[in-house]
Amino acid sequence: MGETSPRAVLVGAPGAGKTTVGTRLAQRWGVEFRDTDADVEAAEGRSVSDIFVESGEEYFRAAEHRAVAAALAGHAGIVALGGGAVLDPATRTLLAGHRVVYLRVGVSDAVRRVGLARDRPLLVEGPRTRLAALLKARQPLYAEVAAVVVDTAGREPDEVVDLVAAALE
Repeated sequence: MGETSPRAVLVGAPGAGKTTVGTRLAQRWGVEFRDTDADVEAAEGRSVSDIFVESGEEYFRAAEHRAVAAALAGHAGIVALGGGAVLDPATRTLLAGHRVVYLRVGVSDAVRRVGLARDRPLLVEGPRTRLAALLKARQPLYAEVAAVVVDTAGREPDEVVDLVAAALE
């Protein structure tokens, strides 16, 4: 890992707390927080939802891969990946050797945190069923790339931050 490798890379399903935990961890460590979904939106000039609708998931995943590659190569703070970033084998390969933290979340917590999913393109129809299927399909991929797994069930964001910090320090 070079000087510009992230201190931590957070992965997990929608509702796992990647943005909340990542932002607080970055504040604690005095580093910048970066969200690859926000990077994709900035590069594309449109929302993730609009990219999915207008250009399709395959197009989005390619843009996401470029954003993840740039963040891993040039960001020394905390990076949060979009929930589906691990679906791309090339992105999983990029994560090797990084301090990847898998924030594990159960269906009920994820549904409660995600809410009505208006800005989550894959959860528009039947969010609970869709999220359950998504978690089941992606859990092995999150586990595969993770150096550390932190269970978020029943924990407040600050508790999760404490656990992540303790695991990485």
